[in-house]
Amino acid sequence: MLIPTLIMGVIALALLYIGYHRGSGEHILGLKSAGSLLAQIIPLLIFAFIVAGMIQALVPREMVAKWVGVESGFRGLLIGSALGGLMPGGPMTSLPVAAGLLRVGASIGTMVAFLTGWSLLAISRLPLEIGLMGWKFALIRLACVFFFPPIAGFIANKLFSGVNVV
Repeated sequence: MLIPTLIMGVIALALLYIGYHRGSGEHILGLKSAGSLLAQIIPLLIFAFIVAGMIQALVPREMVAKWVGVESGFRGLLIGSALGGLMPGGPMTSLPVAAGLLRVGASIGTMVAFLTGWSLLAISRLPLEIGLMGWKFALIRLACVFFFPPIAGFIANKLFSGVNVV
């Protein structure tokens, strides 16, 4: 985490420097906007990290291994895909949950299926999508992406099952 943090820090400082030297107060506007965004996101982040931590503390490793671990096979990929598709919120909620599950024994493939299902299936987005794009478009999109989460998980299991990611 150190390298990404340093990179973001350098980018943030560079943008602040540019905003300051423009002389029109863009750096103040940017900091105010960042503060407002931070106030909106912090509660969500806190709860997402609590969920991730509680998963690690409460869910028995044996249960995780059985249902979404390496030995769960294709069933685990389907479970990960379905849970990902049903997962509400953005990356601030899904990524900590996936990290927590990885730490207690979920397979790399299941978590790839989970995150692919979250980004492609996105059931929580359907009401807005149907409202804006229509139900036919929503069904076409779902039909086109439905099989990708388990396929992505299968590929991850086959190619990277021996890789320790956490």
